[in-house]
Amino acid sequence: MSNPPVTRLLAQFAACLRYQDIPDHVRALLPVLLIDWFRAGCVGAGRDWTQRAAQVTLGLSNDPVCSILFSTQRADAVRAAYQNGVIAGSLDWDDSHIAALVHPGVVIWPALFAAAEITRPSGARFLEAAVAGYETAIRLGMGLQPDHALRGFQATPSCGVFGATVAAGLILGLDEEGLVNALGLAASYASGSSQFFLSGSDVKRLHAGKAAAAGVEIALLARAGLTGPRDGIEGEQGFGRAVSDTFRAQTMVEALGERFWIDEIALKVHAGTVRLQAAIEAAQALSREGIVPASIASVEIGVPRVLLGKITSNAPVDMQQAQMSGPFAVAMTFQLMQRVSGPLVLGLDEFESLVGDPDVRDLSLRTTCVFDAEMDAGMIDGKVPARVTVRTHAGTTHTQRVFFPKGCRENPMTREEVLDRARLVLSATHAPDRIEAWIRAVDRLHTQASIDGIML
Repeated sequence: MSNPPVTRLLAQFAACLRYQDIPDHVRALLPVLLIDWFRAGCVGAGRDWTQRAAQVTLGLSNDPVCSILFSTQRADAVRAAYQNGVIAGSLDWDDSHIAALVHPGVVIWPALFAAAEITRPSGARFLEAAVAGYETAIRLGMGLQPDHALRGFQATPSCGVFGATVAAGLILGLDEEGLVNALGLAASYASGSSQFFLSGSDVKRLHAGKAAAAGVEIALLARAGLTGPRDGIEGEQGFGRAVSDTFRAQTMVEALGERFWIDEIALKVHAGTVRLQAAIEAAQALSREGIVPASIASVEIGVPRVLLGKITSNAPVDMQQAQMSGPFAVAMTFQLMQRVSGPLVLGLDEFESLVGDPDVRDLSLRTTCVFDAEMDAGMIDGKVPARVTVRTHAGTTHTQRVFFPKGCRENPMTREEVLDRARLVLSATHAPDRIEAWIRAVDRLHTQASIDGIML
């Protein structure tokens, strides 16, 4: 049986989507996701890697009409999208879709804002484009995973570029035919390997920016009349077959316009890959039961198959790899739980200060990740699971399993929890009344004639 025309159907869906067609619960989610993206951007704006990237990218800009997050600098649309993607997407504190293994928001929002500062769309049009972009990126990931990840791709840049292309394309005025061409072009831009899981480096911090910038560039090229393959996703040598042996075209378009997968977006409590969150919670639970680092002989983390070789390094070479390491995050948790009385949050400062800590590294080296069939089955069922088992020097064994860590759909952060942590971060640079006025503006965005005042 031949594949459905995925490229055409996704373009048709995006071109026809109107704000009133979006389910109420998805409309309510959009301000939350947008506010959380700004929260991540506020944390990332002053980081060393962000500044180094800015020296390169913003120095090339020759049409400075677009804003840079939490800065007075401006750049052309492509480089602004790149820099804003790096600022918010480099923290591993971004929104996630579990089944698609993709972080859509840090790619789509930067592309949207860059395009919107050129064309000045209404708030409702801006949000329509956001939903279309999220759905495109998520659906592509769902039709490729887990084989896509097992083959060494990170879906945020590889699938995210399609979402950024659709979002920016709608804002730049592309119709269905224009979006077909843009998606075809995106099939040649899509890339992003996950060797960083094994070797560390800064490259993952650039992935969201790369995809956001590519999405804006592609949309501009399509608007200028440049064409891409009309079956760029589903064709015999198209994106889907090239990057996954289990490419499922039907999954990408099933119930398109009826089922909105954006409602499964998860937010992260801790600044590390979403796949660490359950293991961190399990380690916290064991700490509350009285397990202390001095009593631990070894730790075993049970993980799904797709995570073996990705979050399993127990000797991270740098901060970025530490944020991708289950053993290191669990070791950090056991150490930090001795010092905190309230809820533990592993943020960038914690990873940065402890990446070279000898006690954390020693416990991390005694922590291993293993395949766990129960966790694997849980992931297939849509869970975000991990098992942590501690063996003590006294010879006892203690186990905790977490299937739905805080932030996932089944155990979500409340709107107020999201707003409160955004307020906490933004208060370092903005007065409380300014923050509250901005939150109200985001909440009313769907009624506004433009997005003016939304970019902080």
